[in-house]
Amino acid sequence: MQILRLFYGLLVVLGFTACSNEVEEINQLLAEDLQTNVERGKNIRIFYSDSATVKVIINAPVLERYNAYNDSKDVFPKGILIEFLNEQKVVDSWLKADNAVREARTSKVTAKGNVIFYNAKNEKLETPELIWDEKERIVYTEKIVRITQAEKGDTTYGFGFRANQDFSRIEIKKKVQGKMNVTDFVSLID
Repeated sequence: MQILRLFYGLLVVLGFTACSNEVEEINQLLAEDLQTNVERGKNIRIFYSDSATVKVIINAPVLERYNAYNDSKDVFPKGILIEFLNEQKVVDSWLKADNAVREARTSKVTAKGNVIFYNAKNEKLETPELIWDEKERIVYTEKIVRITQAEKGDTTYGFGFRANQDFSRIEIKKKVQGKMNVTDFVSLID
């Protein structure tokens, strides 16, 4: 009996000495835990459907999915191509960017860096940042934009933009008139 008590006492002492409250050790354990909540994939293709009909296809060379309790997000650090399909299941508009982040909570994708949004009519929007709202099915920005409509032979510059995701209805919040040197435009969007 005495040996048994000694054995239990030794276990309790070892248990107390094995526990640590060192901040560095706790932070390291938490950091390792957070890293395990990241999923990574290459050559990703995501299909969004509604009533069994594909509406949007997202293509990206790299996807990093951060799974957090209230703040999950998908990060596309090496570029993104979003294809929007019409009712006939044909791609009728595209969005390309150097990188993007999709917030799960808001269902919004923020594309940045050399953002180009264009459609089958050869109309093109260029801007440094564009937000796609999945729920509202719109794209918008408050940044400078350049819209080229090849069929009309027209180029429009402005600040702020809103359109439906098929790029058939567009609105420029503040138009800028006049001709602008291409290098001046590039410096504005950088």
